Amino acid sequence: MPDRIEKLCLSKGLKMTEQRRVIARVLSEATDHPDVEQLYQRASKIDSRISIATVYRTVKLLEEASILERHDFGDGRARYEEAPEEHHDHLIDANSGEVIEFFNEEIEQLQRKIAKELGYKLVDHRLELYGVKLKAGEK
Repeated sequence: MPDRIEKLCLSKGLKMTEQRRVIARVLSEATDHPDVEQLYQRASKIDSRISIATVYRTVKLLEEASILERHDFGDGRARYEEAPEEHHDHLIDANSGEVIEFFNEEIEQLQRKIAKELGYKLVDHRLELYGVKLKAGEK
């Protein structure tokens, strides 16, 4: 049974080889924002014939088809997630690299307000916050 990403690929008319199916499955099952190396490690456990070049080509194809979204969270690695159906922002732990997805209506309203004050209608945005975990008792 095709996973979410494979279904999106098929709906956009992309040819699905067996190796692309494996990569699509790995991406669909990801609960993090993996980079190409992580995708390669996970996919090659399922099919040892998959090369890192195949992963790079597949990720590029899926990004160009707007199936994947590419992120640069400041750690020098391009990281990927399935293009979200609903908007969300990211909080990145500067120490561990953990990525936390969140949505805050106040922030969304403030961004629209700022754009309007500057004479614009906001059509898209990306918000990435970087922080470190507070220690017990810290404010």
